[in-house]
Amino acid sequence: MKNNLICVLIGAPGAGKGTQAKNVANYYNCKLISTGDILRENVENRTVLGLEAKKYIDNGNLAPAQIVVSMIKNVIKSSVENKAGADKSFLFDGFPRDLEQNKLFEQILDELNLSIKGVIYINIEDDIVYERLTNRRICPKCNRVYHLKFNPPKFDNLCDDCKVKLITREDDKIDVIKNRLEVYKQLTYPLIEYYRKKNKVVEINGNKNADDVLKDIISGINCAR
Repeated sequence: MKNNLICVLIGAPGAGKGTQAKNVANYYNCKLISTGDILRENVENRTVLGLEAKKYIDNGNLAPAQIVVSMIKNVIKSSVENKAGADKSFLFDGFPRDLEQNKLFEQILDELNLSIKGVIYINIEDDIVYERLTNRRICPKCNRVYHLKFNPPKFDNLCDDCKVKLITREDDKIDVIKNRLEVYKQLTYPLIEYYRKKNKVVEINGNKNADDVLKDIISGINCAR
């Protein structure tokens, strides 16, 4: 990525944002800022913000904008300060997720003399979301992620590394997935349209395999440069 290129990765639950974000960040050697990771870290460490966010996440809702912004603002500022006079390229995964978050996000970028150059929107069908998430399992000890169909454990429902029983995340249960999708469409679609009007959206077919999706994302980012 060239200097000060800010890209945002948007997609429904199960679209593969987390995996693709890491791949893209490695490809361009840019700073990845993942709201999901920041939220999980706060929840696992039982910070005040983490405990408050957990109430929403466990019910399939998004954490309020102010909570998310409070978590992420210092991360952005610290990253910029550490790159003073150098390349300031960032990829945001899972943030902003709605117009309210985006307003606060743009204020932060303005303060730091940065701006969004491209929004990568991974579009995926609901049926594929359900297939991916209901078959996902996680090790409660090392957090390794498995998929019963595409990446199953070697032994029945046991982590290959820790040998402990795999679990289903609360937000991967069918009723929660349904609610997550409804919330996503209600709040994130207007954000996508906001950036589409600014000609900053690159839509990616998320129904493809991961390698093809990555190639399309890289192509889309290069067009945004």
